[in-house]
Amino acid sequence: MPERQRADARRNYAHILAVAEDEVATRGADASMEQIARTARVGSATVRRHFPTRRALLEAVSRKRIEALCVRAHELARAADSRTALVNWLGEVVSYCVSARGLAVALAYDGAESAQAHGNSCSDALEEAAAPLLRAAVEDGAVAEDVTVPDLITLAVGIALATEHHPDPGAQADRLFRLAVTGLSPRT
Repeated sequence: MPERQRADARRNYAHILAVAEDEVATRGADASMEQIARTARVGSATVRRHFPTRRALLEAVSRKRIEALCVRAHELARAADSRTALVNWLGEVVSYCVSARGLAVALAYDGAESAQAHGNSCSDALEEAAAPLLRAAVEDGAVAEDVTVPDLITLAVGIALATEHHPDPGAQADRLFRLAVTGLSPRT
């Protein structure tokens, strides 16, 4: 919400966002824009003026979590073991996607759009924050050179979406994430 907006418009936005956060936490990415409007006691046009698309709504709801993941990426970028830092960060992304309903959908890339043109502010922020982590791991020879941050975000989103209806989505997502990181080879 731009600072140049009137104070009442900023309050209205904050109220609608709080209602949307609750609705997405309860119903996930398919939360009803109309229900958000009813609960916030505003018209659906008001909700759509603030959030013209479902993605815009999900990105706004996820903003604080994305900021926390970006901060965490910056913290881990100073770690001595670049692979462990990258894997720990990516594990946190998976965990956040599983625990925060709607976040995985907010991070998902749209259709056939390229990584540079997907227009997803959540993924853009994570890509920027994670780039130094991935770069360090590649430079250290700990991660293949052709791995990209969009690949890693897609992996996290895929795991979260694949496990969302599992009886214990957190444990199953962690298991699949560890499997993806370690590969299919037996432990020696």
